[in-house]
Amino acid sequence: MKIHVLGPGCAKCTQLAESVAAVATELGIDYELEKVTDFNKIMAFGVMMTPGLVVDDKVKCVGKVPTSSELKEMLK
Repeated sequence: MKIHVLGPGCAKCTQLAESVAAVATELGIDYELEKVTDFNKIMAFGVMMTPGLVVDDKVKCVGKVPTSSELKEMLK
């Protein structure tokens, strides 16, 4: 599974990356996590607010840090 965390590196972006990694590990998912900080690349996903979460090239969340239970649903 390819996971992108979109954002400039702010506190929420960092929190999202840590939360996604923790949930993916808990679920036993084989994943690759990439932090995307380049605004042109972020906009290429169609995301205008950060943080953003993209799983296998599908935007799952924009502008907030989801709860662990929400992340589990997004990663299924």
